[in-house]
Amino acid sequence: MGDYADLPGVRTWYESEGTGDPLVLLHGGFCTNDTWGAQRADLAAAYRVLLPERRAHGHTPDVDGPLTYQDMADDTVAFLETVVEAPAHLVGWSDGAVVALLVALARPDLVRRTVLIGANFRPAGECFVEPGMLDAMTPDSPDMAFFREMYEAVSPDGADHWPVVALKMIDMWRTQPALTERELGRVTAPTLVMAGDDDLMTLEHTTALYRALPDARLAVLPGASHLVPLEKPALVNGLVLDHLGQEAAVETMMPVRRRSG
Repeated sequence: MGDYADLPGVRTWYESEGTGDPLVLLHGGFCTNDTWGAQRADLAAAYRVLLPERRAHGHTPDVDGPLTYQDMADDTVAFLETVVEAPAHLVGWSDGAVVALLVALARPDLVRRTVLIGANFRPAGECFVEPGMLDAMTPDSPDMAFFREMYEAVSPDGADHWPVVALKMIDMWRTQPALTERELGRVTAPTLVMAGDDDLMTLEHTTALYRALPDARLAVLPGASHLVPLEKPALVNGLVLDHLGQEAAVETMMPVRRRSG
């Protein structure tokens, strides 16, 4: 079921299904809710799943000015306050994971647990395996065709607006996000950091994110890329449900990082 929510920043399209505690799925850059197709049924069997499409994505229109993660995080806070109306679990993929991080930092009262898939906390040049890949990205480049077609199929701004959005996104990735390990240390939500072993983000960056978060778990999935929710859906869904279902601190037989005191 889909509908629009009139948020202060932008009229936002969202879908919802299932019942129970709220779980918000935050899609990746250039993507729509369709990319969560392999997760929706499993997660909606246990939770009330809500899927907002961020500004300039899917059915949600673009806005004047540049795109920023902070604006998208502010939109998500407004969505949590006005539509969800309760603290929620956040599961973010790629850009959606960055947004989830920012929301968890700004409004811990609205966030229960988080899952960050293929996440980065520094700009592309500092965390991408191939930092120069943005230089080859143009609105009409072949590797953007999949995203362009997805955008053109549903955008209320029309197909002609695609080059504007594409350039805004690429510009954003060059300089954002810009978080520090010290800032990440303020995140209080228990967090699962997940990535493919051949992810767009370097494993070193993923490990740095995991180590900077005070209450984190790490899952590097074998034989997977930045598109791990599509490539390994059963494994991803099981890990997400296991993490969200935990009610106590992690206990292991031989703790090192988690050793008390």
